[in-house]
Amino acid sequence: MSKQKKTSVLLITLVASLGGFLFGFDMAVISGVLPLVQKQFALSASQEGWFVSSALVGCIIGVAFSGELSDRFGRKKPLILTAVLFVVSAMGCALFPNLSGVIAFRVLGGIGIGIASNVVPLYISEIAPAQIRGRLVTYYQFALTLGILVAYLSNAALLNGVSAQHVNASALNSIFNQEVWRGMLGMGVLPAVLFLFGLLLIPESPRWLIQKGRTAEGASIISSITGQTLPEIHPEQFTTESNNSKSSYKELFAPSMRKALLIGILLPLFSQFSGINAIIYYGPRILGNAGISLSNSLISQIIFGLANMIFTLFAIWKVDSWGRRPLYLYGTVGAAVSLILTGICFYFNATSSIWLLVCVLAFLACFACSIGPLKFVVASEIFPGAIRGRALAISIMVMWVADTIVGQITPILLNQIGSAGTFWFFAFFCIIAFIVVYKLLPETKGKSLEQIENDWKEDSDKPVFFH
Repeated sequence: MSKQKKTSVLLITLVASLGGFLFGFDMAVISGVLPLVQKQFALSASQEGWFVSSALVGCIIGVAFSGELSDRFGRKKPLILTAVLFVVSAMGCALFPNLSGVIAFRVLGGIGIGIASNVVPLYISEIAPAQIRGRLVTYYQFALTLGILVAYLSNAALLNGVSAQHVNASALNSIFNQEVWRGMLGMGVLPAVLFLFGLLLIPESPRWLIQKGRTAEGASIISSITGQTLPEIHPEQFTTESNNSKSSYKELFAPSMRKALLIGILLPLFSQFSGINAIIYYGPRILGNAGISLSNSLISQIIFGLANMIFTLFAIWKVDSWGRRPLYLYGTVGAAVSLILTGICFYFNATSSIWLLVCVLAFLACFACSIGPLKFVVASEIFPGAIRGRALAISIMVMWVADTIVGQITPILLNQIGSAGTFWFFAFFCIIAFIVVYKLLPETKGKSLEQIENDWKEDSDKPVFFH
């Protein structure tokens, strides 16, 4: 592939990955919003959990429809819908007067995130050449971590009044001065608008077009991406027998797909129960329990967000050379050890030492280079083309349901078993994740999506747990 064509694929990937940026921004912005809203409205632990999880309920709704939307209407149109929902949600959260209305707009934004969390990795996996597919899908996770970091930075800036200087208009004064949390939520409108305009410039998935019989259009897009001339392109290489059949969820339960379905369910489940969102959602509260002030805890969150983003670069670097399986195994071991040590820091009240920061950073390193991005990479690869959108929607649905549960139970865990017990709780799931991945996950690096599908069929006579 020529350097120019690689650039073209990269630009398409970067535009699509803005959906991941918005995902990360919305997920992390709540860490700065939550203490301010809790103080202003005197929320109970259950109300606090609902405020955090309301967007996650929207995510579940969005992902429930995303598979049908992407398989029926293509990958691009649902993404345009998500961008519109992002814009409306951010503006509504900033301007709607009462908290119930804000929560309703959070749900609306969550619907957009739910759709994007399925369709973006799906779209990138179908655009990307096999030899760099893992790297390009991981850009989605990188954009997600960048969104988290930007959310932390904008939260800290607004909390310190940077954006409130020289603001005279009453509405803006309310957003950026009187109720700073509204400004934190409203900042999401900027990347949402950029995402919307960027989507107008990228093509539809050529694999989806070929599956729908629009072979000439699909071949033309493949030609523009790979640099091949149209006579050199053989569309049958981008489809299989199942691609030409009517899409049905029943195909997922065929013997050849049961192992893929199990992997697609367990990886996102483990990613949410690894403890990452306890740090993202409740980082200021956890650090506050350790005696660290809100402003200092937000600075610590910025450090965490920067580390998360930087370590994701390692996954981009190695996912197509080391492979998915080794990265995941190393990452889960490291995450479990780091979480156990973090719990020990809290148990022995060593929270004012450098060791707490080191342990959390070590966990973020392990998560960012393995558990975080690989759930998207693997899930976007392992399902048949004809139902890839619906199948990936099931996988992402599990992620959001698990995310909602974690959002609800984390403040309860913090109250009932303390910070140490909470981190040990999540460490246990990292250990289980290592065992399951060791038993189940095959290597998919360098294989075309069609080859991976055929491998499942050839492997269907083996027992589910194998090595």
